[in-house]
Amino acid sequence: MIAVSSKLEARLSAEGPKRILALDGGGIRGAITLGFLEKLEETLGERHERLGIGSKKDFRLHQYFDLIGGTSTGSIIAALLAIGGYSVTEIKAMYRSLGARIFSDRNGFNLLGRRIYLDRKYDSTPLKEELKRIFEDARLGDDSNKTGFCAVTKRLDTCSTWPVTNNPKAKYFDENRFFIRDIVRASTAAPSFFEPEIIDVGNGQEGIFVDGGMSMMNNPSLQLFLVATLKGFKLNWEVGEDKLLIVSIGTGRREKKLLGSKWKDPKLWHIATQAPDQFMSDASELVEVMMHFIGKGTGDLRKIDSEIEDLSEDAIGGSKAFSYLRYNVEMSKERLDELKIPGLKEDKIADLMNMDSAENVEDLIRIGEEAAKTEVKSEHLPKAFDLKSEVPV
Repeated sequence: MIAVSSKLEARLSAEGPKRILALDGGGIRGAITLGFLEKLEETLGERHERLGIGSKKDFRLHQYFDLIGGTSTGSIIAALLAIGGYSVTEIKAMYRSLGARIFSDRNGFNLLGRRIYLDRKYDSTPLKEELKRIFEDARLGDDSNKTGFCAVTKRLDTCSTWPVTNNPKAKYFDENRFFIRDIVRASTAAPSFFEPEIIDVGNGQEGIFVDGGMSMMNNPSLQLFLVATLKGFKLNWEVGEDKLLIVSIGTGRREKKLLGSKWKDPKLWHIATQAPDQFMSDASELVEVMMHFIGKGTGDLRKIDSEIEDLSEDAIGGSKAFSYLRYNVEMSKERLDELKIPGLKEDKIADLMNMDSAENVEDLIRIGEEAAKTEVKSEHLPKAFDLKSEVPV
């Protein structure tokens, strides 16, 4: 039996305000997330140094956040923060090399100058090797775990979303003490890109897992709220504007508009090719609506649409269940021009939204960095959630 970290147990069950960091899926576009995370780490480090709690140079996000979770590429970054304890600068260096290795064409061949893919687009071996190198044999809940962690994946054989945590009190914790490398790989197993991940889930059963983006929770913020507060998940954290903070970070957002004339009489295969993107878009919007509705925005809330606007005046029973921050970049030419990202025509911006274009990683990192300069502000982080002492993990 692998010992459970007593420090992790103490942290997850400690009284006082709790802080959650939720990281979206989006393939190589996770590079955008890193710009926001780096600025967030810097801002929190400066604040806590002024408060006499540690030094800015040694500050890490796992010290501040009690639960860090992600979907797909977000689960990789979440694990590097929550399990590895890396700084964002270190993760950025990893990401530059990781993307090029993961998204290398190995399953395709050229036919008359056109790339043809077989069963799936990429070989998962490079990703598995990198996860093995980074996390070795670390498991959920062992002494390598610096803070709470959750990877959102989809179990294909039961059509169910699995938010897998390192909470030792979770109902199926003993059966599901997975290797970190395996559960992260499961969360990133995007259909048509990679093969599913097969994991022993206990009692002689095998689960077939695919990318968490196949669920409603590609933006995992709502799922992490449920994990933190529903009795069945056994964390039972208190709700309230000064008791729970959720910081959610996206991987770029682009308005999707179809030419009307093309879709007056669409062919079946045209609808089929658009359906996954339509479903993912709707799921993402629904999660944001619910987060705006349930939580109190402490930063600049996005206007959802012209009818319901940003929901800042809406509340269930007249009160908000948590404080909420959402960072993302609108991937429009107007916004990118504001950020002084030069030479980005519409076709290039569309290419930046691809999940597997590793050659875009430098542009994506820069976009995140430039957006974070103006969007991440210390005043957005309520003082009620400041650390009172250094976290001993």
